[in-house]
Amino acid sequence: MKKFIKIIIAAILVVGFSTDGYSQRRTTTTKTTKTTPKRTTSVKTTRPVATTKRSNVVYKNKKRRVTAVRTLPRTTRIIKHNNRNVYYDNNRFYELNGGRYLPITPRIGLRINRLPIGFRTINYNNRRFYTYNGIFYIQINNNYEVVNPEVGTIVYELPSESEKVTINGERFYEFNNVLYEKIQIDGTRAYEVVGMIEIN
Repeated sequence: MKKFIKIIIAAILVVGFSTDGYSQRRTTTTKTTKTTPKRTTSVKTTRPVATTKRSNVVYKNKKRRVTAVRTLPRTTRIIKHNNRNVYYDNNRFYELNGGRYLPITPRIGLRINRLPIGFRTINYNNRRFYTYNGIFYIQINNNYEVVNPEVGTIVYELPSESEKVTINGERFYEFNNVLYEKIQIDGTRAYEVVGMIEIN
């Protein structure tokens, strides 16, 4: 009986050592995945080329209502641009027309010496942009010049004056000749710059 018990104990030890040796030799592989913000478009689109002719753009509203004003705030400054007077006050731009001031969107190249209150900073493609209400600026010395944003730039809101347009049957938003596509990033609505409209 004692001999039988010794045989069983010896067998158990042999099995235990062989299992332990196997467990030490076994390797486990861990897979590391890198998560990036999920970007999805609201509609599958064929994006326009970086520059699109105005004749290709169809506006949802045929006419845009423009409200002229008779007087401007005392803080308004006059900026000379392309031999024309532009009246500027905290990101509002006007031109004098028939004794009234018509709101305009500033042309590329116009410079101001102070950014509007509430501007945001966007870093994209090794460039720093400043934006407010759909107008983009870059700093040049002590001034800020109106520029087009680069294709791929993302913003999280558009100005109330932006308009819905279609190009080749696809829907976009347009403001100041910049075309945006509505997208989602991590479930948040955003707008990506996808092209520009040629200025005649």
